[in-house]
Amino acid sequence: MRKAIYVLSCLVLILGLCGVAVAAARDTLVVADQYDATTMDPIAHNDVPSSRVCYELYDTLIFMDNEGVITPGLAEKWEFLSGTEYKFYLRKGVKFHNGEELKAGDVRYSIMRATTSAGAKIATYSQNVADVEVLDDYTVVVKLKLVDYSFFSSLTHSWGSIVNAKATEAAGDSYGMNPVGTGPFKFVSWQKGNEYVLERFGDYWGPKPKYKTLRVRSVPEPTSRTIELESGGVDIAFPIPHNDLKRIEDNPKLVLYRRPQVSTAYVGFNVTKKPFDDVRVRQAISAALDVVGIQAASYRGIGKVPVSLVPGAIKYSIEKEVAPHVQDVEKAKKLLAEAGVKNLKLNIWTNERKERVDSATIIQAQLEELGIASEIRVLEWGAYLNGLMEKTHDLFILGWVSTVPDPNFAVSGLLETSAIGASNYTFFSDPKLDELLAKGRGVPDGDERAAIYKEMQLYINEQVPMIYLHNDESIAGAQKYVKGFAPRSNEIHSFREAYFEE
Repeated sequence: MRKAIYVLSCLVLILGLCGVAVAAARDTLVVADQYDATTMDPIAHNDVPSSRVCYELYDTLIFMDNEGVITPGLAEKWEFLSGTEYKFYLRKGVKFHNGEELKAGDVRYSIMRATTSAGAKIATYSQNVADVEVLDDYTVVVKLKLVDYSFFSSLTHSWGSIVNAKATEAAGDSYGMNPVGTGPFKFVSWQKGNEYVLERFGDYWGPKPKYKTLRVRSVPEPTSRTIELESGGVDIAFPIPHNDLKRIEDNPKLVLYRRPQVSTAYVGFNVTKKPFDDVRVRQAISAALDVVGIQAASYRGIGKVPVSLVPGAIKYSIEKEVAPHVQDVEKAKKLLAEAGVKNLKLNIWTNERKERVDSATIIQAQLEELGIASEIRVLEWGAYLNGLMEKTHDLFILGWVSTVPDPNFAVSGLLETSAIGASNYTFFSDPKLDELLAKGRGVPDGDERAAIYKEMQLYINEQVPMIYLHNDESIAGAQKYVKGFAPRSNEIHSFREAYFEE
């Protein structure tokens, strides 16, 4: 009897230890992202992968949930003192990853730092900030130069992340590799181009993550992400390519998530180079392309073809008022003849995303039918963004996610003159468009603001600084045991709420 009890006790112990081992194995969330971050400094980038890591490392004064609802963040509450002044009351006892308490001085430092040359890449968000007044350790007033009805919600963007002034100054130019925030995860390590590792912050002021370690791996090759997910090498992977959707859906161990994005993929022109400085040439190339066919062939049932730079999910989009793009080769030939352009040769830049490479290949073939010779150049993500700043490209394929759901930010970061040197890779600079953007920001929501944005969208369509290719979907795959995760329409996916459930 004693022997039986002993054996049973050992079995219970072994099973218990197995349970501990399973729990330990599930204490790390492994994510496969298509791209690596470019920096962990929240004001030194304006790309989605970097915003994703910043969301885990930092907090903003206010948060925006997956439905676009604004909720308290580092600020417990706020007041609109006027059209140019916002008063924020900070939470007390919030700790930075270096142990220091968050104070109003850190808020002022963070926001004003974004207005300096260090924040050039996010100038479209910070350019209107005049000052941040510190009333006491836990109260600040953000002051704007001009009334801007799009500004408040922009504070949910990663540019509004609050950094620790002392740590940021001490790190200097290397701060992007030494981040210190108040977020639920703190920095551990980063092998650029490979993976970064974050660890749960024990003194986090809000709900703490239910797992200890977050590993985000860079896996550019689409099928490799799917294989990693199928084999259990990763817990979450995104984006899932169109040809792998059924594999994920049919796998009983996996879950496929799909959500419409507030994004636009486009073919941009470098308007500083001849002959692309001539609107007739841009219109001709646009007319020559069968955009509907390109999108269908490249994305195969995912997303749709845009007719405006403002996605349909964002207020004041004219998506339902504009006819779909129609290919017209004869019109293209006529416009090129009017512009006096013959024997045109150009380059098409893209990053490694398969759908964009496929689109570039089809564009190349369709332009050849018009007598335009082109060369495709495919670059790694970081090199691609850096290369676009050098102005040597002719055409390029890129996407823009409206991480702040306001029509101003669907346009200003791409085409406003002040965004040149940041995210305006067409280098388009147009006084009329700049004026419309300024007017739109200065008018409260209503019919007048709607009319401004309608005029703006139609004007952009006429000037053709870009050709719209694709409104995307956020598509992710996850292990069935991963709960609490859902992709976001702005692509700033959150891993804060994820947990494991066997």
